[in-house]
Amino acid sequence: MKIEGYDFEGKEYNFGSLVRIMEKHGFVHAEQWDYERVSLDYKMLDTTQNATYYLRVLAYAVDGEIPKRSTKVRLLTPILGRHYYPHGVEYDEDFPDKIVKKSTAIIEKAAKDLFASEKVTS
Repeated sequence: MKIEGYDFEGKEYNFGSLVRIMEKHGFVHAEQWDYERVSLDYKMLDTTQNATYYLRVLAYAVDGEIPKRSTKVRLLTPILGRHYYPHGVEYDEDFPDKIVKKSTAIIEKAAKDLFASEKVTS
């Protein structure tokens, strides 16, 4: 599920600034990257349904290579997915309202800090 309405798509930042700001909001850059793409994840556990959800902010390098802090990266629209062991994360399904609301609140707070920071370009 895409978390839309926060104008992430196409914004560009230095990778180091992006990671610093997103980690402040609970996102983790846990080695989910190659030299061109990166995923910053916020993990949510729903013990009532025994489910694990991931709110993901994705980006790709437009100048330089990840994980260099000075690399310019371009954001994609954040996505929400549910993890199914052992198959992976699924994004096309109905999510509980409480998970969607929590995800949008997290993205809204992160977006305020991110968009207020020094941008490389827009």
